[in-house]
Amino acid sequence: MAIDRRREAGGGGRPPPPPPEENGSVPAGAAAAPSGPPAGAAAAAEIQALPPAAACSPLLLDYDGSVLPFLGGLGGGYQRTLVLLTWIPALFIGFSKFSDSFLLDQPDFWCREADGQGNWSSSLAPGPTNHSGNGSLFPPLVLPTPAGGNASECECHEWHYRIRAGLVQNVVSKWDLVCDSAWKVHIAKFSLLVGLIFGHLITGCIADWVGRRPVLLFSVVFILVFGLTVALSVNVTMFSTLRFFEGFCLAGIVLSLYALRIELCPPGHRFMITMVASFIEMAGQFLMPGLAALCRDWQVLQAVIICPFLLMLLYWVIFPESLRWLMATQQFEASKELILQFTRKNRMNPESDIKGVVPELEKELSRRPKKVCIVKVVGTRNLWKNIVVLCVNSLTGYGIHHCFAKSMMGHEAKMTITHNFYADYYTMAGIALASCLAMCPVVGFLGRRGGLLLFMILTALASLLQLGLLNLIGKYSQLPDSGMSDSVKDKFSTAFSIVGMFSSHAVGSLSVFFCAEITPTVIRGGGLGLVLASAGFGRLTAPIMELHNQKGYFLHHVIFACCTLICIICILLLPESKNQNLPENIPDGEHYTRQPLLPHKKGEQPLLLTNSELKDYSGLHDSAAVSDGISENTTANGMKSM
Repeated sequence: MAIDRRREAGGGGRPPPPPPEENGSVPAGAAAAPSGPPAGAAAAAEIQALPPAAACSPLLLDYDGSVLPFLGGLGGGYQRTLVLLTWIPALFIGFSKFSDSFLLDQPDFWCREADGQGNWSSSLAPGPTNHSGNGSLFPPLVLPTPAGGNASECECHEWHYRIRAGLVQNVVSKWDLVCDSAWKVHIAKFSLLVGLIFGHLITGCIADWVGRRPVLLFSVVFILVFGLTVALSVNVTMFSTLRFFEGFCLAGIVLSLYALRIELCPPGHRFMITMVASFIEMAGQFLMPGLAALCRDWQVLQAVIICPFLLMLLYWVIFPESLRWLMATQQFEASKELILQFTRKNRMNPESDIKGVVPELEKELSRRPKKVCIVKVVGTRNLWKNIVVLCVNSLTGYGIHHCFAKSMMGHEAKMTITHNFYADYYTMAGIALASCLAMCPVVGFLGRRGGLLLFMILTALASLLQLGLLNLIGKYSQLPDSGMSDSVKDKFSTAFSIVGMFSSHAVGSLSVFFCAEITPTVIRGGGLGLVLASAGFGRLTAPIMELHNQKGYFLHHVIFACCTLICIICILLLPESKNQNLPENIPDGEHYTRQPLLPHKKGEQPLLLTNSELKDYSGLHDSAAVSDGISENTTANGMKSM
């Protein structure tokens, strides 16, 4: 009786009893005569209200187990075509993401002034980030060394530039963004990143409400408008404003394609298909220097980067809405039409529907759509914690990546491994490529949570060793008989920076993918928006530090190093999503609970309660469909109890 009372108090998923039985304090005989007709009317009204409130068919909610196998998984030619169409734009996205390295690169510059006889004299005026030195593509000019860092060096009417990024003219040389105007370069860098952050947050919520396809198509249209207008900018203010809107639209394309790619795939292929898209995006990063060398002018380069998005206008005709999202939001009329389209494109036999998906779908056509906003996650017990943990991981991974990059590429001139722009650029790109290549076997063997934990541990070790061990080496190198020199410290710093960049890139990428898997379909856009926006905040630390001329760099690194230690503990609380079906609604996401890192040994007593015991203990309000679909002898971590 006590258990029954707890189940009734917790809403245990059972339908409410009839009205005459609820008033247990009134005798049945006394209540029958005076309240007969009202009770009958209430019962009739309740019976009429039951069909809309009845649970949806479990067959339709099990997309990975019933609908996707019926459509052939990735074996169907139409599904493969759609996956390919989500890969192609990744190349254009790679061009756009790394365009700042060329459009806003700080060139070498000096002043040219005419004397009374018409001859020109040159005086070098290096900017705060001018460290290209003799390794530039052009031979060094024999110029007089400036006398000092006073303001007179910036009193010039005409500047001469030597751009290292393969362009004859970029944004900095176009509007003389040097000396007192150098801060405008960092604002221009802010604009694209801030646009990406706001775009991820807003388009993610819109994608959950109106669908992935409308967000993708409208983002393509507006990125063409704003991106091509950027090339026509008349001043740096117009350039920065338009770059914000370009980043906003680019975020919509990135997020919608990511969600569509995840939702098209069966459990065993999600990670590799996502990694292929990452490799294609990195191909854009590797090809960007050659594209800049061919264009020569920043306006032509901007137009060439944006024009390929014209091909995506064809997606209006050939790319459908996400069937998984339509099913999860109970838009069964549109789902039926899309399933029939899949069967026609794949030339499937209708008799292959052995589970009766289409007949079951026809029974639910009268059901109203049920859309959910990301704010609903606040009332959950486990789901919001998982999303917050992955957002912090993403922020930490991309934020500390800048700390390692500055240590290796030029926080101090003596720590720069090379003075060549292309060597620096391809070193960064090569480390990112090696990181993605290493993720494939590690995640395949250890799973999502184990791989994320391993890369976060490597990041923490590299950070702590760089902060602590290098200071110790620096103290010993000052001793006369130590045998250590500053070059030893620089080599250790470079090694730790490479390891840190390698692992932190994997942490950021894997956190985004992990969040896409554990977030339910009905709010996957909002969850992806949160984790991608967190990654954008991490990247935003780079121009912020440059704007302050690297002041507070050490404290910045210490804070992120502490965050890595916190993240290591929090990762252990995450569930494992490898080879698991994607959660379709919020109750599914709530039951995506933590599993032990080590496999359960046969004969070992499970430490976690069964779902029925857990519900009796905590009073969780689970829906009837979820409660009935889980076996009583299944533990909360998804394993069978002995």
